[in-house]
Amino acid sequence: MSLMHDKQDESVSRLIEEFLTARATRKPSPHTLAAYRRDLRTVATLAGETVTPPLPLDDLTVEALSPRVMRAAFARFAAARAVASVHRAWSTWNSFFTFLVAEAVVPGNPMPAVGRPRTPLPQPKPLRGEDTPEELLAAVAREDGRQRDPWPQRDLAVLALALCAGLRLSELLALRVGSVVGREGERRVDVAGKGGRPRAVPIEVGLERVLAEYLESRRRRFGARSVRPDSPLLVDRRGEALRRGGLQYLVESCYRRAGIGDRVPRGARLHALRHTFATRLAEDGASAAEIMRLLGHASLASSQTYIEVTAGQQRDAVRANRTNRALAALLPADER
Repeated sequence: MSLMHDKQDESVSRLIEEFLTARATRKPSPHTLAAYRRDLRTVATLAGETVTPPLPLDDLTVEALSPRVMRAAFARFAAARAVASVHRAWSTWNSFFTFLVAEAVVPGNPMPAVGRPRTPLPQPKPLRGEDTPEELLAAVAREDGRQRDPWPQRDLAVLALALCAGLRLSELLALRVGSVVGREGERRVDVAGKGGRPRAVPIEVGLERVLAEYLESRRRRFGARSVRPDSPLLVDRRGEALRRGGLQYLVESCYRRAGIGDRVPRGARLHALRHTFATRLAEDGASAAEIMRLLGHASLASSQTYIEVTAGQQRDAVRANRTNRALAALLPADER
């Protein structure tokens, strides 16, 4: 222990507040700071109940937080909580002990001796409904008289790049006119991927024509200089590069015009288009390695989730088949 701290200073509740004060310089949101405090105090309270004799949080000192005590406290904490909550609390406590080691309050961090659950991979959130992507594209391709300055060619190009090439929001914004390369019939789009991982995504004749018509409409609006190779590929109605908020608003407005807002998963508005691209790849037999390359995933596990979801959907469809249900009804109850 550091000679700079007396016994009172080594109380866990006091050190938690010191840690949170230090974290505040990183400008976390109030919600994040509250989550840190809740995870730290909850597990510390459980740790106090684990020691002999049991101690209330205000009397618990950091000396008592041995690997054995922390394992027992986290076992109780994990019993009634989701994996993601346990993982978040473990990470918070790991940061807390790293802070205490740096401050010379404790000689080491016990958290590596405490089991940490794996973070579950996020599940894909494609558009709901078998024909929803086609309905969306068809609706957006039509000029809407309610718009002050309709530009269906541009809107269709945005949706098609996400639905037919699986691009992320940041990747769409980073595209240049010159990102679309290759001979006719062999076109591809060069993508500046997440984490600095570039990739090339082949584009078929449909997307190729959509992009050509969009660029021609842009040339008519803003002149030939607007489609130079180094120009942003996606622009607003003034010819300026689309920004994050503008792109999100554009996609939301397309959903409204198509009347499919109720088929877009919550929390995955633009990303639902990318997830739809990946899910259909899996449905059509693409391997996890192929999906990984096309979507620019860092690990094969992320790509595998699309195949697993598709396999699960196929199983559900077979299970729901009326003939299978009728066959199962013929069996004795103990054999179903």
